[in-house]
Amino acid sequence: MGKKKIAAVICNYNKSKYVTDCIQSVLESKFRDFDIIVVDNASTDDSVARIREKYGSKVQLFVNKENLGGSGGFNTGIQYAVGKGYEYVWCLDNDVLVDENAIGELYAFMEGHPGTGMCGSKVYHMEDPDYVQQFGIDIVWEEYCCEAKYYNRLEDGSMPEVVYSDAVAACSVLVRTSVIREIGALPEENFLYWDDTEWGLCCNRAGYKVASVGRSKVLHSMGAKKESENTFPLYYTWRNWIRFFMKYTPEENREGMCQVFLERIFDVVCNDLYLGEENRTKTVMHAYMDALYGKTGRAEEYKIHPVVHSEEKLVRLLKGQEKIRIFENGREEQARLFAERVRNAAEAEGMDSEVEIFPGHALDPRYGSRLQVMGEDGEDADSEDVTFTMTEDVFRLEAGRLGLTTCYVDAEGRIVSSKEDTFLILGIPESRRLFLLSQKDLFFSAVKNMHP
Repeated sequence: MGKKKIAAVICNYNKSKYVTDCIQSVLESKFRDFDIIVVDNASTDDSVARIREKYGSKVQLFVNKENLGGSGGFNTGIQYAVGKGYEYVWCLDNDVLVDENAIGELYAFMEGHPGTGMCGSKVYHMEDPDYVQQFGIDIVWEEYCCEAKYYNRLEDGSMPEVVYSDAVAACSVLVRTSVIREIGALPEENFLYWDDTEWGLCCNRAGYKVASVGRSKVLHSMGAKKESENTFPLYYTWRNWIRFFMKYTPEENREGMCQVFLERIFDVVCNDLYLGEENRTKTVMHAYMDALYGKTGRAEEYKIHPVVHSEEKLVRLLKGQEKIRIFENGREEQARLFAERVRNAAEAEGMDSEVEIFPGHALDPRYGSRLQVMGEDGEDADSEDVTFTMTEDVFRLEAGRLGLTTCYVDAEGRIVSSKEDTFLILGIPESRRLFLLSQKDLFFSAVKNMHP
């Protein structure tokens, strides 16, 4: 090894089937001037044994003693490649399948564009390959967030062949080792997420372009980002998102940045508490505090919690109801999705409820009088005719709408069905004011300490 131009570095953790499929797709590339380096992050499944059994000497396998995260895992392979004198490093996530021309197109582009420091593939959803997952990443400084370019766009041939941007996803990116020597490897302190965004920003700031090449195509599962079992991805997303903008926001905008993030944190915490998802609230607050106090790397286990999604509130409303009436209120798709949710909840509880969707609002005179939904004691009242009316955001309903004789359901799935719900919602503006007042100086001081 070391004689070829490119080191293809695949980072793996506990995805034996995915990683072997990824390796196989790379081996089927038409362009052959590369070696494959697989870095396993101390997997507890059969990944290592399976790679050795299936590919043996076809790959250079490194097995880390502990899980170093995506950035640390990639860096194990990157440092080896730089030390061995490869001209390029091709970083690949383990849940990627590459087209046979993917690496050849990236290499040809880099050879013809010496001012480009890194270039990524056009990434499609593995589960829905007609749609683009991302084709470059832009940092939206005015909103303190990132935007995956062409996200969920149908591939209709109208997109440009080459896109220049602030960053590209590390799921398939070719980087010059000369640039890595200059700007460094991936920021290992992130452990996971936002590392590729920061890498791209550093590349641009060093005077090199960051490109995405449309003729280089890969499929990406993105399964790791699904918060299905616990709040692991939630923690790293929030902590590294906050840290990124604490670190890179220009001085004149830092106070405004603090305000925006505090409002976002309040909104997500308020939403999760209302939905009964306290574990998500705990993780977001841990991520926020760790961002402020500079705690990076792998999170302690007590900051990660099981994800608990409960339909207890909806089930309570459905019990004993023969007919469930849903009113679109100008939101047809939302009503359709909620009707599906109602049917699933009823079926899971063994209830046989008839679900009907109507146009307009439950209080429309054409539908006659409605029975009282909210009981005098604040609990959900028994009714033979429970109605649900769609709205955009229950937290922003006019006070006069709250407490009327219909349940409101918003685009986030939140339900207002009792006086207790009403009191909680009416208290949100003052709670927001107090949260911002208590946190803004603390947040801004942490930002200033980062830039002495």
